[in-house]
Amino acid sequence: MKYSAFLFALLLSITAYSQRNFLIMGKVIDSTTQQPLNGASVFAQNTTYGTTCNNDGFFALKLPNGGYDLVISYTGYEKRSIRVSNTQPATDTLVFALNQVSNAMEEVAVVASNEVPDGWVKYGKFFFDNFIGTTPNASSCVILNPQAFRFFYTKNKKRHRLKVTASQDVLIQNNALGYLIRYQLDSFSYDYNTNISQYTGYPFFIETDTVAEVKEEYKKNRARTYLGSRLHFMTSLYDSIAADEGFVVEKLEGNGKDAKGQVIENLYDSSIYVADSNTVLVNWEGRYRISYKSVNPDKKFLQEFKLPEDTRAQVTILDVNDSFIIEQNGFFYEQYDVINTGYWAWKKLAEALPYDYVYE
Repeated sequence: MKYSAFLFALLLSITAYSQRNFLIMGKVIDSTTQQPLNGASVFAQNTTYGTTCNNDGFFALKLPNGGYDLVISYTGYEKRSIRVSNTQPATDTLVFALNQVSNAMEEVAVVASNEVPDGWVKYGKFFFDNFIGTTPNASSCVILNPQAFRFFYTKNKKRHRLKVTASQDVLIQNNALGYLIRYQLDSFSYDYNTNISQYTGYPFFIETDTVAEVKEEYKKNRARTYLGSRLHFMTSLYDSIAADEGFVVEKLEGNGKDAKGQVIENLYDSSIYVADSNTVLVNWEGRYRISYKSVNPDKKFLQEFKLPEDTRAQVTILDVNDSFIIEQNGFFYEQYDVINTGYWAWKKLAEALPYDYVYE
């Protein structure tokens, strides 16, 4: 009887575990030779979950339920990125055939470029502020390999822009949140005419191993960063508890200072919110104001944007081009259709938390 009870308990444990996780298996090969790419990197971007391929090019990666962009890369080859989630039907081993990067195209691009030889000296601080941020946590961040960056500056009648690329993964040590971020930067650009910065890339988070007292400080800082963040909002919207968590959503009509907001009393009305067993479809379009009132905005934010010291809400404006879908871990898509300005935009990479972060 004891033996049977043990087996029954083990079966329940395995079943419960499988319900919280899903498995991705794949093989990475050269698209031309069909040979396996031993050591190819595979990771779920914006998480702490990653692995490398074995001698035969195979990998297996177990992820917590939710949605992710899976990134496959190998030196000298073009990156691949696909969306995966536990909501997709189980498949056999996925095969990723990577194309080699054309050196000829790179050489032409370099010849025709307007690269700044001493770019880090001239633009390093400006880039840091617009990529890592100017929040309190940013002062605890260090870029470990600044030599990886290449800076390109353009100023003419049509364009006034700074563009930054990286020849290798950018390594950022965040000593406030306790992560080493390995960031595969595709490009960063800043438009001086509009004062808008944009960047694309693939961050991977590695936990900093340290003593218990420091880990406890990391835990407090992460919780402080999480509250009111976009990740917090998307997760609570998925769980239908956004209002309970302290968020207020208004639909904006009009432009600029003349815009007027109408509070959405029922965020879960079937006309704008459709939930199934695993995902939520949010039927928004236009401009929305997201206010988080449970935690005051940081004083540094108020100072930078010359806002009253008694401001009591973190405010973000969302421009939504189309409806979007949220997975249970707060991952949502299409992310390019949801543009945020205000508080969330101010909280850049120094405030980033991985999708597998759990608030405690």
